[in-house]
This record gives sequence, C-alpha cells and structure tokens, in this order.
Amino acid sequence: MSASLTAELQRILERWQSRGVRTVSLSPGVAEAYFRRSPKPLPTVSVAPPPPRPAPRPAAPPPPKAEPPPPPPVAAAPVVASSLPVEGMGWEELQAKVASCEACKLRQGCTQTVFGVGDIHARLMFIGEGPGFDEDQQGIPFVGKAGQLLTKMIQAMQFSRDEVYIANIVKCRPPNNRNPEPDEVLCCLPYLRRQIELVKPEVIVVLGAVPLRELLGGRSIMRERGEWRDYHGIAVMPTFHPSYLLRVPTAKRQAWDDLQQVMQRLGKDPAQTTPRR
Repeated sequence: MSASLTAELQRILERWQSRGVRTVSLSPGVAEAYFRRSPKPLPTVSVAPPPPRPAPRPAAPPPPKAEPPPPPPVAAAPVVASSLPVEGMGWEELQAKVASCEACKLRQGCTQTVFGVGDIHARLMFIGEGPGFDEDQQGIPFVGKAGQLLTKMIQAMQFSRDEVYIANIVKCRPPNNRNPEPDEVLCCLPYLRRQIELVKPEVIVVLGAVPLRELLGGRSIMRERGEWRDYHGIAVMPTFHPSYLLRVPTAKRQAWDDLQQVMQRLGKDPAQTTPRR
C-alpha cells in the first residue's frame, strides 16, 4: 500500500473514531499493508478482520401436499318417484296405490290415507300440506275448521267444493300436525303430480308455505303470495293456508286479493261477490 493511501486510510479511521466508531473491518491484505507502512500508530479504533460469511441457509423443504378430503358418507337413498311408479295410472288404480302405500313412516301413525276430493275434471285445484286430525278420521281433505274456512273461500270465488279438486302434499297425517319431512314429501309427491296430470286444472291455488316450497321451490309465502307462478304450463297462485287465516284474521284481506286474481283468470267477476268473514 502506498504512503498516500496509508495516510488516507489513517484519516478515515480517525474520522470514524471521532464519530464514536470503535471497530471496523479490513480485508487481510489491507490490514497487513496498513500495519507495515502506517506512518503513525493506529488510532484506538480496533481493526477487526471481516466476519466470516454466514453459511447459506438450507432451502426450505416444499410444503407437504394436502391430502384430498375423504368423500362424504353416502346416505341411504330415500324412496323417490322412481321407486313409486304411478305413470299411466288412472284414478282407481292411483287411489288404491295410495291406500296401500307404506313407503314412509307416516303410514304407521295415521288412521287412514287422505287421497283427495272434488271434481276430477275441475278447472280449479287447491293444494294444502297434509291432513290434520279431522281429515285423518274422515279420510277427506280440509274438513276441520281450516276446511270450513276454505269452503267459504271457494264459495266466495263463485264455486262450490264439488266444482274444484282438493288435495295435499302428503296423504297421511304427520304427528301432532307438524310439517311433513323431506323423505315423506319425496314419497308422496309422485301421487300428487299424477293427480294434477289427471285433473288438468287451468289454475292451481297452493295454500301455505309447504306446497309453495315442495311443488314450486318457493321460499317465503309472505313474500311470494299473490304472484303468479307456473307449474308445467299451469298457472299457480300462492296464498295463505286457511289455518293461518284463522290465527291471523287480518291476513284475510290479502288472501282475498289473491283469490280475486284467480277469479278474473277463470272469467269470474269479483265485484259480484262479497267475501264472508
């Protein structure tokens, strides 16, 4: 190292010392040349050899591949339409099939099946959810208090019960009048669909949330009542179930609005009717 470079390094070291630096790193060759040619003793700054380079970090192993989730357990298949063949059945055969049906657990707890009632060529069809106590005893849909109100609604629409057809989603009474469960609905829907095919109504009125959901895929009778729907080319009007109207009489006004739409579609004049309370 030349004398000028040695002097320059000396000044740099002194400047660092004045700034509080106590240790600097010099390469071995520079340090050796400095100590050999330095014109004056090294300032109190200690000159340390450069630190060894850290060993390279080993590459991180690739993350383990996530194992695919196990397939979900396969549930036992419920009895569905394909296992209850009703295609092509006439009224008598279909009714006998329903009477002897034991496809779901509802049959074990009911008195008898409740098939349907009314004109098998009706222009207007009503569909409820399932039989109650009175229906279970008599084998006829809508004969209890809710049925009596339905009769008044039908008459207000300028029809008689004999001129319409009435059926339910399920044909056996659910325990304690609860809503039918999915497997029970799956067992009974083929019967109802065949009834609709045989009646060929111009309009269907679905009564309440259960038939709205099971027949049309609806979600809320409160939001969807009064709006026309379609079932395989048949006009469908959702409205409140008569049992709900017995609990909430103020909703009768809305139900009557819905039924007036049906009347107009079938050529009836609502102005000629004063609905009974």
